[in-house]
Amino acid sequence: MLDQRRYPIGKFDILEEVTSSKIHDWINTIESQPHRLSQISSDLSDKELKYQYRPEGWDIRQVIHHVADSHINSFVRYKWTLTEETPIIKAYDEAAWSQLPDYSAPIEVSLSIFEALHRRWILLLKQMSDSDFKREFIHPETKRHISLGILTSMYAWHGNHHIAHVELALKDKIVD
Repeated sequence: MLDQRRYPIGKFDILEEVTSSKIHDWINTIESQPHRLSQISSDLSDKELKYQYRPEGWDIRQVIHHVADSHINSFVRYKWTLTEETPIIKAYDEAAWSQLPDYSAPIEVSLSIFEALHRRWILLLKQMSDSDFKREFIHPETKRHISLGILTSMYAWHGNHHIAHVELALKDKIVD
């Protein structure tokens, strides 16, 4: 049951084959995420923002700030990978970031960042070539090489994953 709450759309699976068609679909998914997240969260009360998708999990406010932070980091990883030869990217401690004071900011701040970031990110993604999506970076913790094609699939999943968390929190109204 806990895994269903932690991964309401299932765990991320790396695909064996990345095709132009799949990349196009993932880009469309990423493009739709700011609107979807805004639609379900923009009119929430302070009480509703404290709802969690699982006990001891993040509340809606933290999820929304996290999504903005995570997608900012992803965008920067694209930039490094497109301008450097197989860079080692910088990892960050998501849990520690969620405890910083800016996570108490109104969600509209992160929703605005998320919207603007995605508009710019989509411009980049739609102009990338097939060979650009094959470019790779190295994750410092796992030492794995990750292509920008795989990263695109990860962030199509990641946004949907956290949108599902918000939907679950609103449905079940769990408060710690």
